[in-house]
Amino acid sequence: MRLLVLGGTEFAGRAVVEAALGRGWDVTVFNRGRHAPAPGTRSLTGDRTAPGGLDALAAPDEGEGDWDAVVDTWSAAPRAVHEAARLLRGRARRYVYVSSCSVYTWAPPAGYTEDAAVVEGAAPGADRTDYVRDKRGGELAVVDAFGAEASVLVRAGLILGPYENVGRLPWWLTRIARGGPVLAPGPRELPLQYVDVRDLAEWILGAIERELSGPYNLMSRQGHATMGELLEACVRVTGSAAELRWTAPEIVLDAGIEPWTELPVWVPPGSDMHDALHAADVSRALATGLACRPVEETVADTWNWLRSIGGTAPRRPDRPPLGLDPEVEKKVLAAGTNTAGNAPGQAAGNAAGGVSGTTP
Repeated sequence: MRLLVLGGTEFAGRAVVEAALGRGWDVTVFNRGRHAPAPGTRSLTGDRTAPGGLDALAAPDEGEGDWDAVVDTWSAAPRAVHEAARLLRGRARRYVYVSSCSVYTWAPPAGYTEDAAVVEGAAPGADRTDYVRDKRGGELAVVDAFGAEASVLVRAGLILGPYENVGRLPWWLTRIARGGPVLAPGPRELPLQYVDVRDLAEWILGAIERELSGPYNLMSRQGHATMGELLEACVRVTGSAAELRWTAPEIVLDAGIEPWTELPVWVPPGSDMHDALHAADVSRALATGLACRPVEETVADTWNWLRSIGGTAPRRPDRPPLGLDPEVEKKVLAAGTNTAGNAPGQAAGNAAGGVSGTTP
């Protein structure tokens, strides 16, 4: 297989490249040259936001420039996706766009499928607006250029694993490695839904081989891991003496702590946020080959990668900072069950308004 990856040097794109190389595929990456591509790839340089930025794709070398598939992870202006897809139409058989479950109209109910309503106001040729409409506009751009039968829309949810440049699992690993009492947002049995970036990549390559098309909610089944299993795995792999202090959701919310951002991954049970982020119907992805590795493996491999780069994970400049202020954590832990402020439902509702812009 001949694969073109637009990007291909960070997180999801990097995982796709490495998985494809592992299968013996011929891989070309196209990016701005800010990060070194994986060894074994052919690299093309260009900035798709600049005039003439796609020239390296428009003028292929003799005998090169046609691909079995394109994988695109773009998260900004849909116009960039539209221009690339139109340029590559007729030169690639299939276009895979890594989108987001954020494209569904807020708030999708628990158990929502790929047929759920999507946001309005997105356009394939639009300039940058907001994350939700940009991702939906990217989907429309791909379908407009390649047609529905040759387009794969990967509606990912929470993505974890090595090379993470958003900061969710790296923050928990770093915090737990520091030791001491750790505010662990409960309940411990809270079901999570996520995908290891390498499992995402393998599914994408399988989708290309099977010539799949259409949208797919791409994450594990609900409860593949719990909040307790995730954080306890962090304690084990770091070898930390950290003490997880499980704290009721209402205490967390009444303290004014923002779910998802200040406490990455976690959102309160019974909320719109939890239904949207941890309760999608993923039967279509599972039926087409999605296999999810154990949480312990994801956590251990992320920790090993983090240590291999000096302990500080790269961070995307277009994503907000994550993590809980140590002083706030100490204050909440010291207060125990003495709480004040918003009622739990009010706090959860206030936090939900900004969640879609921070999903993968």
